[in-house]
Amino acid sequence: MSDDIDAVFKALANPARRDIVTRLVYGPATTSALAGPLDMSLAAVVQHLQHLESADLVVSRKAGRTRVHELRKDGFARLERWSASRRNRYEARLDRLDEAVGAPTASDSTDQTNQKGT
Repeated sequence: MSDDIDAVFKALANPARRDIVTRLVYGPATTSALAGPLDMSLAAVVQHLQHLESADLVVSRKAGRTRVHELRKDGFARLERWSASRRNRYEARLDRLDEAVGAPTASDSTDQTNQKGT
């Protein structure tokens, strides 16, 4: 699983690839359509798409003489699961820290506000 997530983060680390992913959120697009707004050659866009495909974030299919690319939902679901598992773990640790430290409650802050007003 770690290698999969590493590949996803590596693929999304590049701003051009994030731009491609953002465009594909709106639906499938051809290589030429994806390359249009980017300031790079068609060959460079193809290389970026290959990185996204190797991370299982994008899937491509041939449609006549063109290639159409779209997002793979399961690739992003895997990233979301990884992120949620970390978030749950850290939230539980923070909750335990709050208990150990005796974090102020909402009523404690209200009491302090009332004391300042008197």
